[in-house]
Amino acid sequence: MSTPLPGTMVLAGCSRRKTDAHIPLPALNLYAGGIAPQLRKRVGAHPALRQRVFFLSARHGLVSADTPLLPYDQPLTAEQAAALRPEVHRKLRWRIDALGVPARLLVVAEPLYLVLVADLLADEDRPLVHWIPDPRGWSQAAAVLDEWNWP
Repeated sequence: MSTPLPGTMVLAGCSRRKTDAHIPLPALNLYAGGIAPQLRKRVGAHPALRQRVFFLSARHGLVSADTPLLPYDQPLTAEQAAALRPEVHRKLRWRIDALGVPARLLVVAEPLYLVLVADLLADEDRPLVHWIPDPRGWSQAAAVLDEWNWP
């Protein structure tokens, strides 16, 4: 197996469908829609890659694949996106700066979720972004992950 390309990260929009749970589950296990099921199958057993997977949550902002969450029902609105935007930028900027290499982001999310990352996209040292606007765009996402040597 080839080594995954350094500096690569996945950002996926949260999904309306969630696993029914009464205890907090890691975000990668909680979300049951969008690309989450396929992403879980692909990187679920790879802790180093799980650390590079994040979700853009309508309730919580930016959460890692392993952030424990309870199910919730909160669609993203423009107002909520604007309110979450500064905190998402701060967290993403910290994660990207910690990489120590130029970052590449795969963003699989509906257009409104881009509001959450707009400040990052405006940064002078912004990462290279591959955006897939269809939250069910797994075949396109898988092709990018293949290029990045993700198992």
